[in-house]
Amino acid sequence: MIGKLSGILSDKNPPQIIVDCGGVGYEVQVPMSTFYNLPAEGQKVSLLTHFVVREDAQILYGFGSSTEREAFRELIKISGVGPRTALSVLSGMGVGDLAQAVTLQEAGRLIKVPGIGKKTAERLLLELKGKLGADMGAPLGGANDAQNDILQALLALGYSDKEAAAALKALPKDVGVSDGIKLALKALAK
Repeated sequence: MIGKLSGILSDKNPPQIIVDCGGVGYEVQVPMSTFYNLPAEGQKVSLLTHFVVREDAQILYGFGSSTEREAFRELIKISGVGPRTALSVLSGMGVGDLAQAVTLQEAGRLIKVPGIGKKTAERLLLELKGKLGADMGAPLGGANDAQNDILQALLALGYSDKEAAAALKALPKDVGVSDGIKLALKALAK
């Protein structure tokens, strides 16, 4: 029904924002990945939206990219996963990280998201298999095995998905596993 909002960002209060469109302020729930990329209050903003009508509420969800909105829509199709849980998943991990977790069937990465338990994580992986992939913006789509091994090592050492992904981006593309881990750990130690 409402597919896109463009207007002035009048209020930011995570995870909710207010977008003033011609004198009408729309309350929009956004994932933290979108929230961090918003301009300052008083600046123009444009968001893709998903409108949810329930018996007791009408809620507008906003996204900075079409891949984020598509991932949200895939998540809410899953039995037992509502818009709030889908927003939590997208706030806890980016679309690329989610797509990679689904591709590699890593329930451990989903369990780190608040509100996602082991059974829900396993159901998400099962339901999303084949629906999320490199076309959804996986950051390592086409990455070599060495980069995947380095990423897994960093995650096993307790680094967050974001920290590990940031360290991996800074590495040369043709680096070996052991050298890559050493370089990544040096970068993370700074």
